[in-house]
Amino acid sequence: MQLEEYFEFDDSDRIRLKGTRLPIEVLIDQFLEGASPGQILQDYSHSVSLEQIYATITYYLRNRPSVDAYMKRRKQADDAVFQEHLQKEPPGVVKRLLAIREERLKSAGRTP
Repeated sequence: MQLEEYFEFDDSDRIRLKGTRLPIEVLIDQFLEGASPGQILQDYSHSVSLEQIYATITYYLRNRPSVDAYMKRRKQADDAVFQEHLQKEPPGVVKRLLAIREERLKSAGRTP
């Protein structure tokens, strides 16, 4: 089996473990932080196998420059989406809930 067969390369420039919604950068980040494959399996045993973890690490080590570039692009894209989210006006229901919370805090003599 080729390493690439463990992954799905989708149109949104996301690489996921085949059959899961888990992007490879989640496992790679843990590996880079010093986690062993066994430790990673403990965190993700509900969605990935030890074989998939080893395949991800091997794929990363064999393709490090391109995977590092991919991970940098994904982080920038995720950060941009997060910043866009922060700029949006909250929905009306959220505004009402925040107003109710503020009123309750004021009634209790506390400040929000």
